[in-house]
Amino acid sequence: MSLSEIFWGIGELLESTFVLLQQDMIGDMFNYAVIALGFVGLFYWLNWQRKFNEQAKNDPNQLK
Repeated sequence: MSLSEIFWGIGELLESTFVLLQQDMIGDMFNYAVIALGFVGLFYWLNWQRKFNEQAKNDPNQLK
């Protein structure tokens, strides 16, 4: 098995994946899922930031 066969195999795998994403069976579902995941991540991060801000407010020796 040569290196070019490996690269051609990876290319064909990616091409078949992209063809599935272009078909109408997925539609906008992928876009909505990415947007929803982004909002979940945003709220998760904001929750952690709120906890860190409260911790910094309660500790007077911490650099701000």
